[in-house]
Amino acid sequence: MSIRFVYGRSGTGKSKFCIDEIKNNINKKLDINKLILLVPEQYTFMTENKILHEIGEHAFLRTEVLSFKKMAHNTFEEYGGRVKEIIKESGRNMLIHRVINENIESLDYFNRMSREQGFNGIISEVISEFKKYNISIDSIRAIDEKINDNELYQKIKELMIIYEAFNLKMHENYIDGDDQLTLLNKKLLESSAYVDSEVWIDEFTSFTPQQLDIIKVLAKRCRRVNITFCIDNESLNNNSEDITDVFNIIKNTENKILKIMKEKNIAYDKPVNLNNAIPYRFKDNLELDHIEKYFFSYPFNEYDKNPERITLYKASNIYDEIERVSKSITSLVRENGYRYRDISVVCRNIDDYEKIISVIFKDYNIPYFLDKKIQLLSNPLIVLISSAFEILLKNWSYESVFKYLKSGLTGIDNSYIDRLENFILEYGIKGYKWTSREIVNEKWFIGNSELTDDKVLIAEIMGEIRYPLMTFHNKINGKHKVKDICSAIYEFLVDVKVFDRINEWIKNFEELGLEDKVKEYSQVESIVIDILDQAVDVIGEERLEYSEFFRILSSGFANEEIGIIPVALDQVNIGDIARIKGRDVKVLYIVGINDGVIPASKKEEGLLSDRDRTTLGEVGINLSSTTRNKVFEEQYLLYIALTISSEYLMLSYPMADFEGKSLRPSIVISRMKKIFPNLIEESAIYDSKILENKLSKVIAPIPTFNELIISMRKDFDKEHIEHYWPEVYEWFKNNGEFKDKVKNIFKGLSYSNIGDKVPRNKLRKLYQNDLEKLVFSVSKLEKYAECPFSYFVQYGLKAKNRKVYEFTPPDLGSFVHEMLDSFTNKVREDGILWSDLSNEKCKEIISNLIDKKLMDESNSILNSTKKFKYLAQRFKRVISKSVSVIASQIGKGEFEVFKTEFDFGSYSSGEAITLDLNDNEKVYLQGRIDRIDKLDLDGETYIRVIDYKTGAKKFDLNEIYYGLQMQLLVYLDALIRNSKYILDKQVKPGAILYFKIDDPIIKSKKEMTDEEVEKEVLSALKMKGLVLKDARVVKAMDKDIEGYSLVIPASFKTDGSFKATSDVVTEEEFRILREYVNNKMIEICEEMLSGDIKIQPTKNSNIAHCEYCDFSSICQFDTEIKDNKYKIIINKSANDIWNNIKKEIDNSNKLIKVENEEV
Repeated sequence: MSIRFVYGRSGTGKSKFCIDEIKNNINKKLDINKLILLVPEQYTFMTENKILHEIGEHAFLRTEVLSFKKMAHNTFEEYGGRVKEIIKESGRNMLIHRVINENIESLDYFNRMSREQGFNGIISEVISEFKKYNISIDSIRAIDEKINDNELYQKIKELMIIYEAFNLKMHENYIDGDDQLTLLNKKLLESSAYVDSEVWIDEFTSFTPQQLDIIKVLAKRCRRVNITFCIDNESLNNNSEDITDVFNIIKNTENKILKIMKEKNIAYDKPVNLNNAIPYRFKDNLELDHIEKYFFSYPFNEYDKNPERITLYKASNIYDEIERVSKSITSLVRENGYRYRDISVVCRNIDDYEKIISVIFKDYNIPYFLDKKIQLLSNPLIVLISSAFEILLKNWSYESVFKYLKSGLTGIDNSYIDRLENFILEYGIKGYKWTSREIVNEKWFIGNSELTDDKVLIAEIMGEIRYPLMTFHNKINGKHKVKDICSAIYEFLVDVKVFDRINEWIKNFEELGLEDKVKEYSQVESIVIDILDQAVDVIGEERLEYSEFFRILSSGFANEEIGIIPVALDQVNIGDIARIKGRDVKVLYIVGINDGVIPASKKEEGLLSDRDRTTLGEVGINLSSTTRNKVFEEQYLLYIALTISSEYLMLSYPMADFEGKSLRPSIVISRMKKIFPNLIEESAIYDSKILENKLSKVIAPIPTFNELIISMRKDFDKEHIEHYWPEVYEWFKNNGEFKDKVKNIFKGLSYSNIGDKVPRNKLRKLYQNDLEKLVFSVSKLEKYAECPFSYFVQYGLKAKNRKVYEFTPPDLGSFVHEMLDSFTNKVREDGILWSDLSNEKCKEIISNLIDKKLMDESNSILNSTKKFKYLAQRFKRVISKSVSVIASQIGKGEFEVFKTEFDFGSYSSGEAITLDLNDNEKVYLQGRIDRIDKLDLDGETYIRVIDYKTGAKKFDLNEIYYGLQMQLLVYLDALIRNSKYILDKQVKPGAILYFKIDDPIIKSKKEMTDEEVEKEVLSALKMKGLVLKDARVVKAMDKDIEGYSLVIPASFKTDGSFKATSDVVTEEEFRILREYVNNKMIEICEEMLSGDIKIQPTKNSNIAHCEYCDFSSICQFDTEIKDNKYKIIINKSANDIWNNIKKEIDNSNKLIKVENEEV
């Protein structure tokens, strides 16, 4: 009937003391009822193993290893007291939802936030805290009048309403898990449980008031309760509270128990102090003992020797960090005789490390157990249920449908899902297009082609998917009782045969030896059924919209976790620092020791802020620690982590995160360097273990193979390698698993992504049309000039991106060109002069044309959704503004529109453009000119070629020189060469110009008149290009020109000559450009047909072609690979370009002359 404290710093053997006393009691056969070892829930399994190892199986005839939760369960099993089922966290949240809804009119403060996702969980946490800290409704009512903070008063008032209603509803069908200890307390008082027993309480840092009540009862009826405290003598003898003291949390716990002992007159046995000798754990390790003594001591003693049992590692990133840990573990197991179970890896942000550890440890063949519960949300069954709701909520959106299909539980073959996905993306299928039962008769489905076998198959797959979902949706759509929705969910899962597939998966996991997966999937089915059952019990009669129920269900799924116990004993344990206690750890790796992470610097305050908690404490409501106190409690967690290992400790931190952003080391690192001044900080550059033992690179097959690749690369480049690598190579070469991979290394060493030339006859077959003619557009030749390989993939191999139902820039270009052509024809048909077109008339015509197109093409993408319908309206505005500017530009001059959307280049007619290549090869050019204007002036006819662009496009002589911008000059050349067929007369060049289709936003710091705005718009949309250097022709394009033109890139000086900024050229210079472009096209065609498909993308000072190439993933262009070089576009001055062009033409003409003379 007493309490005894057992004091000791970390490693002094407190847990061993408890087990030794239990062993002594068993051996002496003392007359004690039961021997109880009470530990935190997560340590029960490990503690049982310790007793099994230290005492043997017979120990469990009298000894029980319990947690408070397990003690409650055992007591209720033996003495009764709990007849109702414990509610799950998901059911708890549903009950909170019901309570809030029933009391919503009484809630002002929480009214709005109660609709937010996750609010039920927040309230659940507060209720749990109230119960663990014995805060009853009556105790809350008692402080009602004492709270002067209005906001806190409102919070507490409404929390009391929810809390009281929650308890009343809970007791109808269930027991709250947080009430178990309260019920245990009552049952212990009513029964003879644990009378004449002795209890040892170990590994606890603090106790909740509920747990203290249990200790109080146990102390009154057991022979003795022993409680261990991890504390040093200095803190033990210090009676003043110091929140910064690492042992302050332990001191507070001790004081609470002393207070109970005094109040209840419980005897205080002489304590046991284990602090008076070198800690048991560190008796053979002075370095770790030094950490325990001095890491949190001020001042501290330096360790003046070279530490051999401590390693400090600065990693370049997390991958490098875990790679180093893996090498170290492998080395310790292989060379030092450690078992994997002796080793633990801990961090504070396990989510950041989980995937990387799983990948790298697998490569190193390191067995491990991740001490972390699995989130139910990521399980395929939950994904399937959630997506089935989302399909209805999001109108059969692509994302929701394929989330459903890719859960793997629908029974649809993956190859069918892939084919369906291509089809869905191409045609933008969602909504009614999915739900249409007569899909094969739908116009949108058939399109302009016949119903193919492939489409019939797609329709069948869609039907197989649609039927169970439609049946499910019909049952839940609208407002229904929750119990009916839950029944519909279950029936849907049965219809889709989900449970059969899960059982098949479990069998497969068993065959593959994936025990963790077996345990996870064996639990998930029953968890889901339990959640549905509890929904029926808790809110079954409530009528809800399916969307509201899905929100509640999602909240329930989010709070459910699956606990996994280790499936083997010899594994590396991986977990959070907070869960490291209770383990026999010989070797510990603490990773991720970065600033703000270890120790953690931030804690969320929650619904009740620190200020709220302080105020409540002042009026008698004591809850858990404030975030400020929790930050100081982090020091204790760090103390335990640094002192838990008995033989070796490695501390590491990455210098960068996954995105490459720099990370700072924690203060822990600088502290270690001060205490151990001779401790060398290792890194990937300096790794003492590898420097000491070069063979440490030869570890497990996969990482060693990776190192072999590096060494073979060095050897290939004539660099020095270690002598053992040839033997390693021989081992891999003769190993069946790696034999082919070794061969691939040699291929990789000499790898070049530069392909051989393609024979000319094969290229002709790839490029020629149905009439066996080589017909190219100018844009294709420009594409080849940008990158030969990209051109070959697109036009030779006919590679295409997966079609997606969207309105792309090329679609916009085609749409705009069609509308402008229709506009021109409409103006011509109605006999309207361009100069007479007002802005309103332009807007009216364009609006009618677009409306008519959308009406005629009901299946157009611009009719499909509100988003695209909005785009159509926006296009009306943009095109209307553009045509009004075009009309103004035409009206300002004397040029007349001659042709729009004019096709040229039919090799069978007189208008063909023919390029004569070597070996009598002919290439025909084709194209479409957006607009041709003409001017009759002084007996001559001048033509103006205009190209409409929806994107930014400027005229660039540099790009003409490199063959990247030849289109306008080719169009001009085609018209001049074939003018007798097109205009019945010889013509001269007037201009080649780009016009940007746009509705520019005019910005101004002052108010502008309509005329000023119109002038700014004209200036913004001024055409770019080259104009004939002839004042008469220029004025015929802009008769209002004064100084500079608002129509074309030309301006005059006061003396009538052109300014230097004018983009004007003479007729001869136009001829030279046409000739140069013609030669450049022949050069490109010769190179193309020679079979040259080199990977050589162009690059200028601003951008590389690769940045917007669709096929960069195929060529794998990399300047680090041999012969991978950019074709650099050097920006030269206009004078330099003209000189180069003229020089090349002269050289070309001289060559032709020589050839003709030879003939």
